[in-house]
Amino acid sequence: MSCCSENGTCSTTATVEAPAAVTTVYAVAGMTCGHCEQAVGKAVSALAGVTAVSVDVQAGLVTVSAEAEPDEAALRAAIDDAGYELTGRA
Repeated sequence: MSCCSENGTCSTTATVEAPAAVTTVYAVAGMTCGHCEQAVGKAVSALAGVTAVSVDVQAGLVTVSAEAEPDEAALRAAIDDAGYELTGRA
């Protein structure tokens, strides 16, 4: 059996779209320094599906990019375990 169709086009070229990333910004209380930035970033990065994390200590914001909508309960638990408080979406 040939990989080409009856009209002579190749049927082995398939387009695979990468899943769209979901980016969400959260407000986090209790961050005051570079150590806080690292601790929150590390905790959030460890969550399944998270592809990128950006922590803005001065603004009290954490930007999370993930393969799908983040599990807010897991996110809250990770941030709480790191010693900070997720106060909601920004």
